[in-house]
Amino acid sequence: MKKENSISRRSFLKRSAFAGVAGGIAGTGSAVALASCCSSGGGNDAVKPLKEPGTYYVPDLVDFATDGKELKAGVIGCGGRGSGAAFNFLNAANGITITALGDTFQDRVDGLADKLKKEKNIDIPADRRFIGLDAYKQVIDSGVDLVIVATPPLFRPIHFEYAVEKGKHAFLEKPICVDAVGYRKIVASARQATANNLCVVTGTQRHHDRGYVESYKQIMNGAIGEITGATIWWNGGMLWYRDRAPEWSDGEWMIRDWVNWTWLSGDHIVEQHVHNLDVFTWFSGLKPKSALGFGSRQRRVTGNQYDNFSIDFVMENGIHLHSMCRQIAETDGEVSEFIQGTRGSWTPHTIKDLAGNEIWKFDRKAEKATFKQTDPYTLEHVNWINHIRSGKPIEQASETAVANMAAIMGRESAYTGKQTTWEQMTAAPLDLYPADLDLVKKMTVEGYGSGKEFKLHDYIPVPGKPQGDQTR
Repeated sequence: MKKENSISRRSFLKRSAFAGVAGGIAGTGSAVALASCCSSGGGNDAVKPLKEPGTYYVPDLVDFATDGKELKAGVIGCGGRGSGAAFNFLNAANGITITALGDTFQDRVDGLADKLKKEKNIDIPADRRFIGLDAYKQVIDSGVDLVIVATPPLFRPIHFEYAVEKGKHAFLEKPICVDAVGYRKIVASARQATANNLCVVTGTQRHHDRGYVESYKQIMNGAIGEITGATIWWNGGMLWYRDRAPEWSDGEWMIRDWVNWTWLSGDHIVEQHVHNLDVFTWFSGLKPKSALGFGSRQRRVTGNQYDNFSIDFVMENGIHLHSMCRQIAETDGEVSEFIQGTRGSWTPHTIKDLAGNEIWKFDRKAEKATFKQTDPYTLEHVNWINHIRSGKPIEQASETAVANMAAIMGRESAYTGKQTTWEQMTAAPLDLYPADLDLVKKMTVEGYGSGKEFKLHDYIPVPGKPQGDQTR
């Protein structure tokens, strides 16, 4: 290997990794070293930062939010993630409570209310338990200071828009949209939130994982050089599903089984794999220029979406990102990211030089010894509350929207067999919200641009065929 193409680990330690160790976990409220490094001889080649310190955001990941103004929260979406987020919020600070709950279904609201009473002694009265498709408005209008939005992703742009209109701080679970119309609504609401000095944090919890944050800082310091490409994975087993009860309408069944329906979840490339896409768009600062890929439906039990995708993204500077995701039982799993640079490579949470030598590693044991709180799902609420109480606005929705749109681009390319572009998709009329969403009657949905209607449970995309011919 030529000398000019290899990283000097001694120089690297002097200029980058050592600074990270000596300074500890800068921006996280601690001066303790949370990295381990290896050293050997090398040359004097300088490490050039990708971004200068202070020009990019680093959260202050302390154990517990600072005391301050009492805050009342409302939870919109009381299923598994909404319930989890509610307790993450309550574990993040003193002087906070939950005063209103909303969900499409009574049993979901009552289930979370019972759990809040049992575990936190928080009593949600009957007149603060709101039911139905418009429950979000009632929660937001109930006198809360902030809202936790954890409904099926289809609804999140609408709920965010109303929260901003009413001046409420918002925590938005990921993904934050499922189509182009929702994307544009999120971006517009994010701009308005900034104008109104609101605090908006999203559920891309890796932004509040100390290992990822420290990795990001190392990469910004130039540890792997210029980013030249990446591969990301979310390959896991089959996700949960709900069998249809005889008394459920089309709408009720699909909303209860939402994670298996494209119009509600965005498909798993959007709903789940957005985490890995977000890591790359965050670390690189790049948007995708185009996407070309494929996917298929092999063993999914319910719903109308695919269970695997493979997408080649070309980023706006010409480098390639390979994205792979799968939800099929009894298959090999991989949930990770790999980023290649001109000086070395990164995987969570390790940096290697071009020869494959480990030169930096985040120390999880040191983190656990130093901090009481290491759960990123809770730390995102700690950070959110600290921003609210300090009066320093934060707005993460527009950044999350980039990764979200990348996932939508990949999905639409796989569904159609055609290349998609950023310009095409961000301006597209694609709107998955059913015109006749109803919890009682039968439902239909229009095919993409075909003008033909399909029963939602019969509509499965077939690449290369006109949308009007796409049925199971």
